[in-house]
Amino acid sequence: MLQLQDVFLQYDRPEGGMQTVLDHINLNIAQGERWAVIGPSGCGKSSMLHLLAGLQTTTSGSVQYQGAALTKPHEEISVILQEYGLFPWKTVEQNVGLPLVLKKAPKAEIKERVHVLLTQLKLDEHSKKFPSELSGGQRQRVAIARALIAQPKVLLMDEPFSALDALTRETMQNIVLELCEQQNLTLVLVTHNIEEAIFLGQKIAVFSDNSGIIRHVADNSHSGEISYRGTEEFYQHCSSLRGWIGGGDNA
Repeated sequence: MLQLQDVFLQYDRPEGGMQTVLDHINLNIAQGERWAVIGPSGCGKSSMLHLLAGLQTTTSGSVQYQGAALTKPHEEISVILQEYGLFPWKTVEQNVGLPLVLKKAPKAEIKERVHVLLTQLKLDEHSKKFPSELSGGQRQRVAIARALIAQPKVLLMDEPFSALDALTRETMQNIVLELCEQQNLTLVLVTHNIEEAIFLGQKIAVFSDNSGIIRHVADNSHSGEISYRGTEEFYQHCSSLRGWIGGGDNA
């Protein structure tokens, strides 16, 4: 479904020379899979997500979606960034419905689909409020609703919960998991949080240091298991992934 084939990405350094951001990355992401991408700051995680979103192009190699080159945003791929990207002068329902407005969908269809999503995400009573009147978790749910209004097949998320408190973050993780399972969404989540990666990612891609290289891809059979959190095996799993990030041989 989504493929990165020998992807190489470099930027010009302000002081001169080139900075390698991604160094010959290869990934195959199947429909309905949930991927978590972890690693230290500056390792290339967000740059890879931007490529998958069609927001930038590679220096060499290719990014493909459904077998075709992906060089610009695709209507079946939605992106949620850490800052949420909500328009402060628009209400919740206006923010959520904006993608359909831009597509010039019928007003009745927009109203119905916005209502369904706001109800599903328990935001219906906040539909007339502005982003400034909402909590962090509520703003994140609005961003998710807006991303889903166009009925995408792929959901890309870049550190979406990092600014939330621990309890709200777990609530949002559960909401995302439920939506992915209900709609068979393909998820690619970039996160610094190893526990979050283990809970949401069926596959976990680990970047190490600032090399732009994926050091390890782990299958995770415990994704979505709330009871797994807090167990000794869970913390051993976290330690193993930290080892890969730190450059250990086996982690």
